[in-house]
Amino acid sequence: MRYLVAVSGGIDSVVLLDQLVRLGKHELIVAHFDHGIREDSAADGRFVQGLAFKYHLPFVTKREELGAHASEERARSRRYAFLRQAAVQHDGIIATAHHGDDIVETIAINIMRGTGWRGVAVFGNTTIVRPVLHLTKANIRAYALSERLEWVEDSTNTGVQYLRNRVRQTVALRLPRENAPRIRAVRQRQMALRAVLDKEAGAFMQPNGEYDRYLFTQIDAREACELLRAAITARQGMSPTRPQVERALLAIKTARANTRYEVGGGVLLRFTVHTFIVQTP
Repeated sequence: MRYLVAVSGGIDSVVLLDQLVRLGKHELIVAHFDHGIREDSAADGRFVQGLAFKYHLPFVTKREELGAHASEERARSRRYAFLRQAAVQHDGIIATAHHGDDIVETIAINIMRGTGWRGVAVFGNTTIVRPVLHLTKANIRAYALSERLEWVEDSTNTGVQYLRNRVRQTVALRLPRENAPRIRAVRQRQMALRAVLDKEAGAFMQPNGEYDRYLFTQIDAREACELLRAAITARQGMSPTRPQVERALLAIKTARANTRYEVGGGVLLRFTVHTFIVQTP
């Protein structure tokens, strides 16, 4: 198996890389994306390149000038765009250093944003592997110290510009330590539920993207939203947000024939008297 290991230079990804190297079972490529958000970010790239040299591994990188005011979502989007492109070019699978504490933080962020149940089933993308999800930040730090690893500290991690940093500080201060494993256990149950629902919804999908409007008006709204989300994802490849799906369901129930409704992300619903058709660019 060939893994494209996303390495920022921080402690999490440095530990991930070291563990995969020691495992010795996979072909590894070190991948580093420089957002260009910090003035000193180029130094991180040089550090990661040095790690690749130390482990005798190939190194791929890209730098973009997103600027100091780039949003957290923009930075994440561009990073994954680079990783996906590099994974295709090198016929590899993306491996990231998300860990157990990231599960808790991401669920907290999703709840703050008004998530549905899927917001608890985080890190479920099967095209990305996350080998250290079973570890906590404390586990990772203990490993790094015991193995005398070196890493770089991103100065933006201690700021409050980004929502994740603010949530991380809040969780660390207010969440009782014994609750974190419970949250991770809930995530595991939701992941299992998600797999079952996705399988059932997959059997409902139509290759031409055309569906019966009457069915969607008669079944329970929660079930209708799940089926509609799956129908849009099947055509677009990206999952719509819960508000987008809820508004689209309302359009299915009320729109006149020969009209169209824009869901978002270029997805359109085109209506006939009895059906709607999911269209993408």
